[in-house]
Amino acid sequence: MLIYWQPINYQVDRITSLSHIDVTYPAADIASLAQVVRSVAASRPRWAGLVRYRSGERWYQRLDQAEGHELWLLSWLPGQRTGFHDHLGSAGAFAVVGGELQEHTVPAVSAAGRGPEPAAAARVAVATFATGQVRAFGPRHVHEVVNGSTEPAVSIHAYSPSLAGMRRYQLTPAGLALAAVEMAEENW
Repeated sequence: MLIYWQPINYQVDRITSLSHIDVTYPAADIASLAQVVRSVAASRPRWAGLVRYRSGERWYQRLDQAEGHELWLLSWLPGQRTGFHDHLGSAGAFAVVGGELQEHTVPAVSAAGRGPEPAAAARVAVATFATGQVRAFGPRHVHEVVNGSTEPAVSIHAYSPSLAGMRRYQLTPAGLALAAVEMAEENW
């Protein structure tokens, strides 16, 4: 995993969901979510034939939604991104199963727009995850996922509890500012 700092501006994308297949895994904390995405990633024949790529917006397919968790399969063409968001109280994990993805985060000092740096110096930390790597995070995590490479990427995501919605954020000179709230059944 490579981490570096980079000042950057972002746009917010819209999420859509698709159908699902039956896969059952228990998930409650971030360690078990990481294990879930590793396990699903290792079951390539169960999901590989479902992958599609869509220019203009990212492609998603829900693989499972059970009591306490859900699983998603996502594809990413070069340059596609989520925009900064959280998961409205759900913990999560993703496994990169093809290509490479970046996770952008804003450190707490920059996110709050306070601290020793002037507000105009809000910074973004960038971590790069290659095929086979997993990223797990807690329910208060705010991030943006980006395919910053020149090749398509595919990832498996798990959330617990199942997503109720997402809060979208804009990166401003003062840090992150709430831009919108999307509810799962209304927006995707």
